[in-house]
Amino acid sequence: MDKIKENAFVKKIGFNSLVLFCILILLYILFAVLVPVVNSDANANFVTWAHILSAMNYACFMGFLSLGVTFVIATGGIDFSIGPVMFCAALIAGYQLTTNGWPLALCLILCILVGTAFGVLNGLLVTYLGLPSFITSMASMMIAKGLGSVFTKTQPVSWPQLSDASGNGWYRNLVRMQVGGMTVPTGLVLLVIGAVICAIILNKTKAGRYILCIGSNREAVRLSGVNTKGWETLAYILCGTLAGIAAIFYVGVYTTVQPGLGDTFNNEAIAGCVMGGTSMTGGVASIGGTLIGVLIMALLQEGIMTMGLQINYQYIITGLIVLVVVYADLRSRRRRN
Repeated sequence: MDKIKENAFVKKIGFNSLVLFCILILLYILFAVLVPVVNSDANANFVTWAHILSAMNYACFMGFLSLGVTFVIATGGIDFSIGPVMFCAALIAGYQLTTNGWPLALCLILCILVGTAFGVLNGLLVTYLGLPSFITSMASMMIAKGLGSVFTKTQPVSWPQLSDASGNGWYRNLVRMQVGGMTVPTGLVLLVIGAVICAIILNKTKAGRYILCIGSNREAVRLSGVNTKGWETLAYILCGTLAGIAAIFYVGVYTTVQPGLGDTFNNEAIAGCVMGGTSMTGGVASIGGTLIGVLIMALLQEGIMTMGLQINYQYIITGLIVLVVVYADLRSRRRRN
């Protein structure tokens, strides 16, 4: 095992990321074998492009949520508002598009701005007022749910289909595009590009180094003369901005947005992040691990549904996985200390 960890290639990509990737492959093989056995439908088959595409569609918006919350958890904080913020952004922008006739491009920008505004709010409340991130994000979650419902008068909002006569359906190509008769998961491509940018920010810039250092030892960083409040606020702003981007991909997948929802996506995004190796106590984060963790979550959801089981089974399995991962992280930290 030590020889594997010392391998130059393994060091470059990370041992934990390599293990996660192997788990992803094994999970796919497991579902490929189990689906025909468990599902009573004789035509049930997990090894199809349709199932892979469905999992990728889910992963593209969930991935941006998880990437955003990775920055916050890296500081030792938490953000439970990302799901409702995503819905709030999609509702407000969609309402402006369908009811007030705003240009589509402006509404897509509005999605990002709404998410960023919540990121700024959370960051200022946590860093400059000293409120606990748990309470702050819970309050923001309720504000986002209420604001989206009030803005749309508690009515659902349906974004345009690709074939819409107005020509506003082109945004759906951001999620999937028809090329030569084949559906290409453009959303996954854009997610990978976003992950690369996030990895550069976290690992190659001053902002990322300070965010990780704040999570490791906030007081030591502050005493060294670093503006910890500003860099920690930036982590929340990045999280909110990525939640706004996730809103664009969500409506590209599901089209219709219901007011007052989004809570479950918080847990799944955080689970994907933690599964990927980001420590809940802060100071340790992996963008690559988060990306693979999200793919595992997406594959898990698609596999369970294809087996003909209720989605509640995914919640049970995800909860157990998170408990095991967090326990392993705590044990590892205790050994190092």
